[in-house]
Amino acid sequence: MRLAAIDIGTNSLHMIVCQIRPDRSFEVIDREKDMVQLGRGGFDSGRLAEASMTAAVQTLSKFLRIAATRGVDDVVATATAAVREAENGGDFVGLVERDLGLRVRVISGSEEARLIHLAAVNAVDLGRRPAIIIDIGGGSTEITLGTADRLMRAQSFKLGVIRLFERFGGPGPLAPRDERRLVRHIHRELGDYLTSLSRRRFDRVIGASGTILSLGALAVGAPPSGVSRLTRVPARDITRLRRRLTPLPLAQRLKLPGLDPKRADLVPVGVVLLDTILHDLGLPDLTLCDYALREGLILDYIARNARHIQTAERYPDVRRRSVIELAERCNYLPDHARHVAKLSLALFDATRGRHGLGPREREWLEYGALLHDIGTHIGYERHHKHSHYLIRHGGLRGFEPAEIETIALIARYHRQAVPKKSHPEMAGITREGRQMVATLSAMVRLAEGLDRSHGQVVDGLSVTGRGSQMTLRLRTTGDAELEIWAAERHIAALADALGVTFAIAKVATPHRTRKPARGRRQTPTPRRYTEFTHGKLSRNRRRSQ
Repeated sequence: MRLAAIDIGTNSLHMIVCQIRPDRSFEVIDREKDMVQLGRGGFDSGRLAEASMTAAVQTLSKFLRIAATRGVDDVVATATAAVREAENGGDFVGLVERDLGLRVRVISGSEEARLIHLAAVNAVDLGRRPAIIIDIGGGSTEITLGTADRLMRAQSFKLGVIRLFERFGGPGPLAPRDERRLVRHIHRELGDYLTSLSRRRFDRVIGASGTILSLGALAVGAPPSGVSRLTRVPARDITRLRRRLTPLPLAQRLKLPGLDPKRADLVPVGVVLLDTILHDLGLPDLTLCDYALREGLILDYIARNARHIQTAERYPDVRRRSVIELAERCNYLPDHARHVAKLSLALFDATRGRHGLGPREREWLEYGALLHDIGTHIGYERHHKHSHYLIRHGGLRGFEPAEIETIALIARYHRQAVPKKSHPEMAGITREGRQMVATLSAMVRLAEGLDRSHGQVVDGLSVTGRGSQMTLRLRTTGDAELEIWAAERHIAALADALGVTFAIAKVATPHRTRKPARGRRQTPTPRRYTEFTHGKLSRNRRRSQ
């Protein structure tokens, strides 16, 4: 299964595309980012700028095109501080869904912290000792304490680099006075929390997010792409970097090798924030981690959707998988549904010369048969109509609307009335379409009867005959009296749809012969045929093998 995770951050928009393996691990096969700075100016005004929202939608459209070329099965998207705090954050979420069909989940600060912790502990081997994880974003900073299997503390603070830049920064150097004001502000926001953490036992501090990776790379003199996941940066190197960056004007920061120009105005406040946190925690170094919120989204999805992932591995085709998932959500009876589908397809193939339908209609028949009884999830009475509704509104993926309607109609007419032009469900259906629905639903109707006991005793079938005289031969593996009785009631619909008359012949599968007693001759077990015409007994005959 392939999954795309999109993080709509205050500073940057990120996407990763992953291949999820059967063992529930994953491999990143593509990634993309764009520093849209969606939250720029929004924390002072309380609103996202129209230009920023437009740019974000354009970036998300590009992300979705990349995801489509990678053949993803699902996309998860979250938005963080900028969107959750803006007065028009809901408008932005609605705009994305309306224009792109992408549903964005706006997450809380505590949920953001949890997902970041989940990502980091799956990237860095913590052993049994707790670690502190720091993620500095554009609108907020998350700090957690925990082990690989336990989150002990988690909190989000309104200390993102865009927010701090708009309050304390500017295009020039960070003046000493502004730097002191910034440090006091950080201590007001973080002081008590950091003090409580410093009293706990922990082995290391892990830094995630683009801001920390950029600062770590600058501190060790390497480009961000050259910083490995477990690079350890001495805390004193972050302090030296702070002394080097804060006096620099923007023009000189733009010349720093490896620094993204869109981060150049933000790094002074970012390095002051990081250095202050590390100093207060008192550990000698910082471990860099390239896993962050988006990887946490992937891991969280895997944990929550194990069954869906297994289905995706079993059914690579999105259409078939979507049908099976809908059936499973409605607690269908898989053995019965699959057997009805098997017999429906056998009827389709055996009568191909009469109905003239092709592979597309055969696929619709199979899916209608698999879903024919899902309406019992609501109630048995009128369950054929419930099935029709659930299929139409069940979110089937990979189908055009007309295909979904056809599948729903096949399930709708598998029992009770046959399709009629006067029925509301058939409004707008062409004459050819009505004939197709009548034929395919009649096959499901008969196949349902042939598994009336839900015992799968009718193992297979064939159709023989010429012209309008046809014989349906049933291969059975047990007592099929109930199935023959049900077929007697339902075969007329298929006969009418095909313009033929049917006789039904039951062919019992031979029992295993017993070893004869000594001195006795072994005789073959006879094969029995019972013939009906439109369900009325015409004759019995016994033939020996």
